[in-house]
Amino acid sequence: MSMPLEHRLQILLDDERHRRITAAARERGVSVATVVREAIDRGIADPAGRRRSAGHRVLDAPDMPVPEPRELKDELDALRARRA
Repeated sequence: MSMPLEHRLQILLDDERHRRITAAARERGVSVATVVREAIDRGIADPAGRRRSAGHRVLDAPDMPVPEPRELKDELDALRARRA
């Protein structure tokens, strides 16, 4: 995803976080900024992305047996009768 980068962010990190993020960037051959942006994308999903992701999970789910409509209605009626 290539969008124009228009906002600067400055954060302070303790030694351990700094070591982890620079090591991750070095291992992957990317900048620390790239690792931070990707962490934000993973940690704070936009609502449209969440809906899209949920839709993909539903569509990618394996098929499952579904009863005939009459059987479903009978099952629902039985469940409702138990709650009444």
